[in-house]
Amino acid sequence: MRWLVPPLCLVCAERGLADCDLCAACLATLPLHRGACLRCALPLYAPEDDAGLCGHCVRNASPLQSVSATFTYRWPVDGLLRRFKFHQDLAAGRLLCERMALHCASLPPPQALVPVMLHPQRLRARGYDQALELARPLARALALPCLPQLRRVRSTAAQSQLDAAGRRRNVRDAFAVEGGLPAHVALVDDVMTTGATLHAAALALRRAGVERVDAWVCARVP
Repeated sequence: MRWLVPPLCLVCAERGLADCDLCAACLATLPLHRGACLRCALPLYAPEDDAGLCGHCVRNASPLQSVSATFTYRWPVDGLLRRFKFHQDLAAGRLLCERMALHCASLPPPQALVPVMLHPQRLRARGYDQALELARPLARALALPCLPQLRRVRSTAAQSQLDAAGRRRNVRDAFAVEGGLPAHVALVDDVMTTGATLHAAALALRRAGVERVDAWVCARVP
């Protein structure tokens, strides 16, 4: 289909590349997330230990072994993610997932990917689960199983409306695991802001017996 109908750039609507729904100019502007703490993915200007951790992660334990973000949450990725998440733009989701697959192929492989699922109430309202729509094709691209066994057992307020402390309270004990999981998994989500949701999800996985939990996110808010 790409050969028969050349794609248009999803950012500027000019003719896209043969293997990507972006033109060369917009592809070059994608804000790749580099130079970040290996455990929280915040920008890291000078690591405080040899493991490449920021000061906060050196001093504080985390249920996440590592966090990797493909992009920094800024233009044009922020707009593409909003279109995917709130406006049913699955083409934008496909593009973002393709770029995630290129990035994640170089990471230590987990035994399975686990999407950070929506609560059923929010899923009914939205019509699709953006984390699952990222995790399934990402798992296929990397030849990994996708195990959607992490369930939201409590409907929570939108995290965007809360401060950092409120976000942590909002998602406390919001997740449960249904069924067995391997020892090493990677959580998949669209955006990481404070990390409260990913930490709550990772704690649920740890309680279920998972030994190592990583997080792979499309974008990190700096």
